Amino acid sequence: MDPRFPATAPDDQSSARTVTTGHRQRLRAAYPRRMTSPAPVPAPTPDRDTAPAPDRGPAGTPALRRRELGGFLRAHREQLAPQEVGLPSGPRRRTPGLRREEVAALSGVGVAWYTWLEQGRVETSRAVLDAVSRTLRLGAEEHGHVLRLAGYTAPPPDGEDAPDQVPGALRRMIGAWPRSPALVLDTALGIAAWNTAWTEVWPDPGTVAGADRNLLLLLIGDPAHQRVLPDWEPVVIGLHRHFRGTADTGPAGRGVRELGERLRTVRPDLAHWWGCRTVGSFGPRTVRLTAPEAGAPPASYELTLLAPGVGGGTHSVLVQTPVEH
Repeated sequence: MDPRFPATAPDDQSSARTVTTGHRQRLRAAYPRRMTSPAPVPAPTPDRDTAPAPDRGPAGTPALRRRELGGFLRAHREQLAPQEVGLPSGPRRRTPGLRREEVAALSGVGVAWYTWLEQGRVETSRAVLDAVSRTLRLGAEEHGHVLRLAGYTAPPPDGEDAPDQVPGALRRMIGAWPRSPALVLDTALGIAAWNTAWTEVWPDPGTVAGADRNLLLLLIGDPAHQRVLPDWEPVVIGLHRHFRGTADTGPAGRGVRELGERLRTVRPDLAHWWGCRTVGSFGPRTVRLTAPEAGAPPASYELTLLAPGVGGGTHSVLVQTPVEH
């Protein structure tokens, strides 16, 4: 018999229990017993773009405004026909208007997040609200209402600019050019101001919703602008190269980031243009414009983009000078 393992008589139950009890005690000392429930996890830091917002109270509080916002978005979603956003209607559609997942996909947000937004459970960023407003084809007043419900400052009404957006000297300068159509452009080629001469040749920018009032977007997506400038492609390519050169080296504002996304959405067939990394200045060029009067011959203009900073600020000026024959 091995002396290391002393025999235990079968009837010596007390001795066996002593050995077993001692063995268990040694195991407990070596391996402390696990907790029956996991340790509490610290609560996540609140993030207005990643977590459902808590209910903050009755009428007049953010909770009510979120519910109003959700109901407003849902009503406009149900009123928008699929064909208006390029989707097939299909005979089996039971949902009036667009589905939630369609709005989410077109806006570049998750389905769950957009569902929470309609249910009034979350707060979200202004960029998301801008994208959803574009998808739902909201006008300027409706877009402003959405932003105010979400607690953001709404953009100025159509035809108006923020008081400090365009220097007064710049407005007066282009207003003094009765025969030279001119635009004041921001860094994303958004139309910030225009003179009367521009509206005598081109469609009036004041009739375009503020979010869509961008020279590049109008030239690639609006048939009325393309009728004025039938040979619009070289101008768009030149403006886009100018935009890339200033956007890549300047401050990446919200409008600059959004323009790149919208160009791909409005004209996905021109993706090879939008993905091109070529940059360059927009040099003077002669363009032929179709006169708005029926039967009038096309007119030639010298198209010049004055560098940012003219008149103060970061705006540039696009001016058309009639070419005398």
